[in-house]
Amino acid sequence: MPLDPSFEGHAYPPTPPYRVGREKIREFAEAIGAEDEEYLDPEAARKLGYPDVIAPPTFAVVLTNSGVRQLVEDSDLGLDFSRVVHGDQRLQHSRPIHADDVLTCRSTIEKIVSRGGHDFVTARTEVVDQDGELVVTGWSKLVVRGE
Repeated sequence: MPLDPSFEGHAYPPTPPYRVGREKIREFAEAIGAEDEEYLDPEAARKLGYPDVIAPPTFAVVLTNSGVRQLVEDSDLGLDFSRVVHGDQRLQHSRPIHADDVLTCRSTIEKIVSRGGHDFVTARTEVVDQDGELVVTGWSKLVVRGE
């Protein structure tokens, strides 16, 4: 059954706050082979003007995935995750994520389109810090394969 396009614009409640830790940043950086000092060494990050180590740009996916999870778990939307293929991911940073940030995600369904028997749903997730300032915006496109 196709996804209901009336869900376009549907906003989900903010996710619980996520405190970014140095160790999580280090683990992520090592996992992707990022060896830049500002990801691993607080002093090197401070010399570059950051308050602490910063996360590689793609670390934001750790957070924006919580927004996508809200779509998947929304029984009213009726998205069958067993039929989902990841279609696209984009990130736009307002500033780097750094250790000790406390981040919350707010997700909205931007677009639902049906083509060729498949549904395409685009979600926008805005990640804000403890002061309500925008840190990063992520867009995820999910393709729900037709039967």
